[in-house]
Amino acid sequence: MPETPLEIPRVWVEFDDPADANQRFRCDLTWLTSSWMCIFGSGCQGIYADRPDDGCCTLGAHFTDRADVRRVAAAVANLTPAEWEKHPGSTALHRWTGKDGRTTTTKVVGGACIFLNRPDFPGGGGCALHGHAVHHGLAPHTVKPDVCWQLPIRRAYRTVTLPDETSYLEITLTEYDRRGWGPGGHDLDWYCSGNPEAHIGREPLFRSCHAELTELMGAGAYAELVIRCEAHLLAVKALRARGARTLLPLMVHPATLAAKAPRRTAARPARKR
Repeated sequence: MPETPLEIPRVWVEFDDPADANQRFRCDLTWLTSSWMCIFGSGCQGIYADRPDDGCCTLGAHFTDRADVRRVAAAVANLTPAEWEKHPGSTALHRWTGKDGRTTTTKVVGGACIFLNRPDFPGGGGCALHGHAVHHGLAPHTVKPDVCWQLPIRRAYRTVTLPDETSYLEITLTEYDRRGWGPGGHDLDWYCSGNPEAHIGREPLFRSCHAELTELMGAGAYAELVIRCEAHLLAVKALRARGARTLLPLMVHPATLAAKAPRRTAARPARKR
C-alpha cells in the first residue's frame, strides 16, 4: 500500500502539565488515536529494500544524552552471548558504541545496529535489548536507547512567550514520520508511520503505548491525555454514525482510514457455458 502524505489535517489538544505549572502539553489526537502498531517481523519491510529483516534498526541509534547512555549500559552489562548475537566479548562502552560527530551512537556491525539479532539467531531475532527485557519481565523502554523506544512518537520542545511577556515550555507529542530521521528520511525505501499496512492495531496508539507515553509525560499528564483521547474517539464514533464521511480525514489518521477501508476485488470473468 502507498504511504499517506506527510502533510495531513490533524486535531490537536492542549492542557497544562499537572506536575508543573510552567509546562503545557500539545498533543496530536489524530496520531495518538490511530491504529498504528509495530509490525517488526510481521510484515515490516525495513527502511532499506535490501535489508528487509532489519526493520528500522539498520542505522545505529543516536543517544540523546549521558543519562541515556548510562541506562543502556546498565542493561548491556547483563546481556549474554545467548541473547546477543553480536556480543563483542566485553560489555565495555567502547566495544558497542561509536561516534557520529559529537553524538554517541550504537555501533553498526555487519550493516546494522550491533544489537540487532538475525531472524534465525537461536536466542531470538530482533533487538537483543528488547528481547532481554521481555525475557526478564522488564519494560522495554527501560533498557533501550531513547530514540528506539520513543518511536513512533516524536517529542519536541519550544518556549512560548505570551503578550504579557510570561512564558511556558510547550511539549509537543506527535507522529514520528519520515522527517524525524532528518533529510535522509525522505530516502528511506519504506516507512511505517504513514503506511496503512502498520495501522492494524486492536487498540489505539495511546493505549498500546501507554508505558512509553507515561514515561514521556508523567502519570498525571498521561491520565489527562487519556480523557481527551477517549472523548475524541467518541466524537469519531458519532461522526461515523451520522455518515459524516467528509470530516473523518480530519479526525482519523488517513493510514488508519485506509487500513480499515473495505478491499475491492477485481470482478471475475464469467464462466463459459
